[in-house]
Amino acid sequence: MSHHIIEFRDVRFRYPDGTDALKGVSFRITHGESVGIVGANGAGKSTLLLHMNGHLLPTSGDVTIGEVPLRKETRPEIRRKVGVVFQNPDDQLFMPTVFDDVAFGPLNLGLPPGRVRERVHEALRRVNALGLAGKPPHHLSGGQKSAVAIATVIAMEPDILVMDEPAASLDPKSRRSVIGLLNGFTHSKIIASHDLDLILDVCGRCLVIGDGAIVADGPAEKILSDAALLAENDLELPLTLQGRHTMGGTKP
Repeated sequence: MSHHIIEFRDVRFRYPDGTDALKGVSFRITHGESVGIVGANGAGKSTLLLHMNGHLLPTSGDVTIGEVPLRKETRPEIRRKVGVVFQNPDDQLFMPTVFDDVAFGPLNLGLPPGRVRERVHEALRRVNALGLAGKPPHHLSGGQKSAVAIATVIAMEPDILVMDEPAASLDPKSRRSVIGLLNGFTHSKIIASHDLDLILDVCGRCLVIGDGAIVADGPAEKILSDAALLAENDLELPLTLQGRHTMGGTKP
């Protein structure tokens, strides 16, 4: 399914202040892949994600979503294909009620009211938030806001789901719910996170980005069990693997 493909070819991006945030990034993500993006603060993770639906355009190089090259004029089409959940839910929740927030995207797609209601109901059901439909978003807890932000994107039925720190500030129960939701999304998904255990649980592939470049790309378990590689990029082993490595180090 070519419409689920993301491809970066030698993508470079420089911010107006002269900061080179991406330095020749190239990779290809195909249909159904679950890909984690990890790296230290300032490595370029968020900048990379913002290129995936045209919030940023490359300074040079090419980004292709499906068969559509990313250009200023193609951003509306690409944003219908790629749903992005930002790290701060408040960036996505701005309507009077949760229902209105989740309905906003489908309404802008031109769907009839009945179909919009169906999409809102299904999206909120999937994130266990049906009971929040009539509530003002600013009255919600952090975990509830995160769930509703995810619902706003699911309601658009994107081909590709992109998430920036989906479990940040969530309690353990909400975090498990997010992991279950992500594992149930069968199309391509890309997740940037400092929560390496979440990446290990959800993603089959992992990219490590350092100083604006891809420094490693491979199976998530292999990448995330490489203590030396992670240390070189100011990362630590996932908690679930730290005990394994400690026990391994005690063997004769």
